Amino acid sequence: MNVLVCDPISSEGIAVLQQSEGLNVIILEKRPSESELISMVSDVNAIVVRSETKITRSVIAAASKLKVVGRAGVGVDNVDVAAATEAGVVVMNTPSGNTIATAELTCAMMLSLARQVPDATASMKAGQWDRKTFKGTELFGKTLGVVGMGRIGTEVTRRMQSFGMTVITYSPVLSAAMAKELGVEMVTMEDIYKRADYITFHVPLTDETRGLINAETIKKMKRGVKLVNCARGGIIVEEDLVEALKSGQVGGAALDVYSQEPFPAEGLLRKAPNLVMTPHLGASSKEAQVRVGEEIADCIVAYLRTGEIRNAVNLPDWNLEGRDYTALKPYLHLGEKLGSLASQLAPRSNEKLTIGFGGRAASVKHDPVIRSVLFGFMRGTSNGTNYINVYAKAKKRGLQVDSNVSPETLDFNEWISVEVDSSEGRLVVGGTFFGASMAPRIVQVDEYRVEVIPQGVILMNKNLDKPGVVAKVSALLSRYSVNIANMTLDRSDAGGQAMMVLNLDGVPPTEVLEELRREPEIFDARVIVL
Repeated sequence: MNVLVCDPISSEGIAVLQQSEGLNVIILEKRPSESELISMVSDVNAIVVRSETKITRSVIAAASKLKVVGRAGVGVDNVDVAAATEAGVVVMNTPSGNTIATAELTCAMMLSLARQVPDATASMKAGQWDRKTFKGTELFGKTLGVVGMGRIGTEVTRRMQSFGMTVITYSPVLSAAMAKELGVEMVTMEDIYKRADYITFHVPLTDETRGLINAETIKKMKRGVKLVNCARGGIIVEEDLVEALKSGQVGGAALDVYSQEPFPAEGLLRKAPNLVMTPHLGASSKEAQVRVGEEIADCIVAYLRTGEIRNAVNLPDWNLEGRDYTALKPYLHLGEKLGSLASQLAPRSNEKLTIGFGGRAASVKHDPVIRSVLFGFMRGTSNGTNYINVYAKAKKRGLQVDSNVSPETLDFNEWISVEVDSSEGRLVVGGTFFGASMAPRIVQVDEYRVEVIPQGVILMNKNLDKPGVVAKVSALLSRYSVNIANMTLDRSDAGGQAMMVLNLDGVPPTEVLEELRREPEIFDARVIVL
């Protein structure tokens, strides 16, 4: 498999890739243009980038064998994640590798603003001794507003609390318990504008955060507030920041990221007062570069070799620790089998799929299980379907996907069901686990209660509930040398309609189904392969 390394990563990361059996590592000497990249990706299975190379929709479309894009760093602004998802390509990053480096730079920025270190250094090197001009302020006792309390925001908080700063935060993903543990107050953005002496940003660039800090929001802040952005360019409207620095509404700012990178030589920010600027150095520590290089290489190797998914931006609920993944794995297996069974029993034209979770299954991560059901349901009818693009494939097919949760279930400790609705009717299949080994079983097909091992070849038919039918089916299979491994029966009422499900040791000849369908007592005979 071919791995294309577009941007420089650490030699340790390169070594991980090169020492992995079966990988052909191609290292580019310089950043490619989009057209150059398109011309070289037709046989590429994995692409590694940092922040320089852009993986666009056109690049992804040209890379027909692409399985994974690895970003050695946190932000994935340079990767078209939506296009990758539609194509079934995993986008991975390294969320923890550069955490410390970026957090420490953020703290250094705040200290530089408080004590005017860069300007004082320039003054000294110009031959001056100007103590009066560079009188600073203390961080002790000041209020720090942290926008985004992820890994980096958390590390910044811990460090700045040691300086005696009071930390308030706006972070939709932060729980009250974690806020209490960190010793921070959860507030609104309006509160941060009113109360913070310093504001630091640790959020991705999205539609919600683009231009978050602009002329209007700056007016709401305390006069003389100091702003730090080591997250993503575009969060702050740069023209508005320049005016606020000139007026003194913003007393100082420190930027490591910009709306255009490399930042143009004639950019207005370069002449703004009270501004500290660095050229996107957040992750640029020796230690961080080693960590992110090794981490992304490990992630790519694991995925290409075993399908193990780590740090997936477009499959976030699969980013599980080993123990959590082991606990979830039986549900993924059963979900895929139920989806496949439903697909083979349901009409071809379907409108809605509803996945139900009951009992202990109500508490598992639902998104991975829903994806596994969809994968099993669409795998045989939609080319190129995988866990990444199942939602996009379902939407394109016009299939509505829903779920419901019932923590209490009367019959089983765990319960997963798949309901298929179409203009031709409704189908329900359900499954559970038996014993401490979590052995999966299909236990419902519509109104029938069965016990089916969800693997291999299954013969399923409905028949009249009358003596001799089971013997007739057994004799027919025996005549064609097809062995029955397991059998389960259920009926709606005595003498009415029944269901017979048999696990077989092999696929029966077509003549078996033809003969079964000619029997007046037997109808809707099907061979299912799981």
